[in-house]
Amino acid sequence: MNNVTINVEEVPPPIWSDNALKFALKVLDEITRENWELSILFCGDKKMTELNSQYRNKNEPTDILSFPLGETINDSGKNIYFPGDIVISLDTLTENSKYFNISADEELRRLIIHGILHLNGMDHKTTDSSEPMLALQEEILNKLKNERVMLSCGGEK
Repeated sequence: MNNVTINVEEVPPPIWSDNALKFALKVLDEITRENWELSILFCGDKKMTELNSQYRNKNEPTDILSFPLGETINDSGKNIYFPGDIVISLDTLTENSKYFNISADEELRRLIIHGILHLNGMDHKTTDSSEPMLALQEEILNKLKNERVMLSCGGEK
């Protein structure tokens, strides 16, 4: 059984946090992972800029960062895998959804998938849709197209 923990920093807790947790669990099922302990942090651009500067030497926000850990512990005879952490800037997510003319919900679902695939050991060199990781990302997004994370009550946040 997988477990996902949602945390927030510098932004109010989103009313849709439980939906994000459930969506991440569905993504883990899609890629057939078991016994993962995944952490997702939602933050604003200030925190994301700090992290991006510290870990990538880029003094600017980005939409998502993945911090792989890749450790397994044995807990009462059961192996639990800690893949790492995903950090998503809700500010940049909102900007990107407007830029790409897609819903913030679709962008959030894409980012959750993207982060999980990175923690699963995949990577990409470009943003070309033919990259295997990005092709799989879009395949999963399409399979889960009827899922919704953000609630549409007075906006998507």
